[in-house]
Amino acid sequence: MLNIVVLISGSGSNLQAIIDAITTGRLKARITGVLSNKTDAYGLVRAQQAGIVTATLSHTTYATRDDFDKAMMTQIDAWAPDVVVLAGFMRILTPAFAEHYEGRLLNIHPSLLPRHKGMHTHRRALEEGDTEHGCSVHFVNAELDGGPVIAQAVIPVLADDNETLLTERVHRNEHRIYPKVLIWIAEGRLVYRDGCTWLDDKPLEAPVRIHSVD
Repeated sequence: MLNIVVLISGSGSNLQAIIDAITTGRLKARITGVLSNKTDAYGLVRAQQAGIVTATLSHTTYATRDDFDKAMMTQIDAWAPDVVVLAGFMRILTPAFAEHYEGRLLNIHPSLLPRHKGMHTHRRALEEGDTEHGCSVHFVNAELDGGPVIAQAVIPVLADDNETLLTERVHRNEHRIYPKVLIWIAEGRLVYRDGCTWLDDKPLEAPVRIHSVD
């Protein structure tokens, strides 16, 4: 049984997608804790409704980013995670944090990495005339939105798309792809070793691209 810890800052829609995958039996895992840096994050309500233990740590009460990340590590490690999932956690992590969870720390980013690292990805995709867009699940390293990309959900950018419509379509695909990657880990198909990602006993030389017309 895969132990998952989820970090959130907001509504927790990706957390809900993971909870649903566990509830339906598609994902053989348990969420041992949900940690938020925001006390009013609705994702905490989602977790509590599912009977999951939660905790909050406000970054504003710590003198430095290092101090905050050390406090998070103490809480996370108490939940004994096999995987730590960033699900809308809106904090830049220190290199020490990324190194501590190397090979166990996942993030989902709303673009087809390495395109559009950082913020406002949907707006930038439209402004730059991209013909396709989507989201990427990747292992996290010390680089912002860096680390090996595992899988990408790819959607076409439609002629009548605006930022709101594109955001909604990418979100729906986030909810599909994040549980899928966790299922691969739970089944032993996806592993990280020696700085490389392996899927089905083969080095993953390029992200798995999952196309959607949604």
